[in-house]
Amino acid sequence: MAEKIRIMLVDDSAVIRRLLTDVLTSDPQLEVVGSAQNGQIALEKLPVLNPDLIVLDVEMPVMDGLETLTEIRKRQSRLPVIMFSSITERGAVVTLEALARGANDYITKPANTGNMSKSLQRVRDELIPRIKAFCQHLLSPPTPAFPASRPLAAKLPVSAKPAPAPLPVAPPVPIGAPPLRRPAAGLRPRVDVVAIGVSTGGPNALATLLSRLPAQFPAPIVIVQHMPPIFTRLLAERLATQTALSVAEGAAGEILQPGQIRLAPGGSHMVLERQGSRVYVQLNQDEPEHSCRPAVDVLFRSVAAAYRSNTLAVIMTGMGNDGFEGCEAIRNAGGQILVQDEASSVVWGMPGFVAKAGLADGQIALPQLAGEILNRVRINR
Repeated sequence: MAEKIRIMLVDDSAVIRRLLTDVLTSDPQLEVVGSAQNGQIALEKLPVLNPDLIVLDVEMPVMDGLETLTEIRKRQSRLPVIMFSSITERGAVVTLEALARGANDYITKPANTGNMSKSLQRVRDELIPRIKAFCQHLLSPPTPAFPASRPLAAKLPVSAKPAPAPLPVAPPVPIGAPPLRRPAAGLRPRVDVVAIGVSTGGPNALATLLSRLPAQFPAPIVIVQHMPPIFTRLLAERLATQTALSVAEGAAGEILQPGQIRLAPGGSHMVLERQGSRVYVQLNQDEPEHSCRPAVDVLFRSVAAAYRSNTLAVIMTGMGNDGFEGCEAIRNAGGQILVQDEASSVVWGMPGFVAKAGLADGQIALPQLAGEILNRVRINR
């Protein structure tokens, strides 16, 4: 019989603790082994309950989520912690700080819309896949992330979360094998734009990557990081303090310039539009893709149309398969594609789909990713 994942809930609201318990125990692979109304009590219960994962509220009396996380990391550096954050300015600030201090991921609390059933379903859809992704080693038999075969042209199901049944993909490309498509350096097209897609584990991975790029970076960088409004603005402000480049949320109508980093605002799709020699940033409220807005696929398709073979796409750590179809469009346009390797990814979902389908020109560890991007951008300049 498969082992259940043991979860501890830490939240000052008894109602939230009960609702989360009901949501999580509806899945036969999950078990709530205990709860606490603040961080101090949680730390006292931690050695007794010995959970496999903690869902930790951000704002609590006595000891808040940030203080609690700091203490948890001193005692158990590898215990997965998912923050449960409110969609407020303070909630976003603290959540980003928690991610920087070692939280594995976060989900936002349901808005008070009056539709409790819909709110609970959103929490279920976002929280349960994250728990299983971080505790995959406890599930037996493991769900294969990349089964044996898939016609390359087949369309993947639209879902930003891991599906209950495995998604089909092409035969695996062995780690370390030569890339399927790596032309000689002098024959590569010039890179005029770098497009990045990232999700789970993204804020820290982006900080590592962008901090290693030089101030005179010769191309613009456009990014989709799966996050809601407020969070993306604060993330852009935080990243701006960690890199020599100009970082901001993308604004409708602005002209894309070399050395700029533009982050898709939460709640909007970001696309690029070419008009003659200029490329403009545009935003829209089209339907979510993969349950995401912004979505990586939306941005990448527009980048492929605007820049064709002069595109370098980078898929970094994240759950789901957003970015896969966009990478197909970029490859078909003659662009280059890099993915973050499995060992340095928090979750190897998004980059894994691209790599396993043979679309990537290289699988690069996070510490070396900035150097690889810079080498490719400098060619033919």
